[in-house]
Amino acid sequence: MTEFIDVDVRPILRAGGEPFSIIMAALARLSPGEGLRLYAPFKPVPLFDVMASKGFAHREAELEGGEWEIRFMPDDGSVEAAGPASAAPNDDDWPEPAVRLDNRDLDPPEPMVRILAALERLAPGQTLHALLSREPVFLFRELTKRGHQWRGGFTPQNEFYQLTVRVQA
Repeated sequence: MTEFIDVDVRPILRAGGEPFSIIMAALARLSPGEGLRLYAPFKPVPLFDVMASKGFAHREAELEGGEWEIRFMPDDGSVEAAGPASAAPNDDDWPEPAVRLDNRDLDPPEPMVRILAALERLAPGQTLHALLSREPVFLFRELTKRGHQWRGGFTPQNEFYQLTVRVQA
């Protein structure tokens, strides 16, 4: 039977906060075989892919009032624990960015909204470069869904995240 660490993000979200870093910190504190029980005011669907990429399966249960309890358990090994550091090969033939965005001072979800809107205006094969204050884990799923490729990573000093996206050709 899996032991769980409880994380209740409902108060954080109600106060307008961003709980992702708290969830990831709790995940880092887990001992082998432990799981994470998350309480949220909505079903956190984008988090399911993030946790799967870290080797966790999930079970969900709707609570009263539309709130959710999600249990993340270590996967039986069928899920690879590779993170979404990059979804594109390290090709050097990418064109110079047609658009550059500095989203470091924006709170989620505004960086994602701005990036997706800018990508809609680009021609196939063009690129966008963005600076972000954190890794855009929820954006990766949307980029994949839309057929775009990306490269990304933190600067050597971990000051900010640099993301380059190439529009689907």
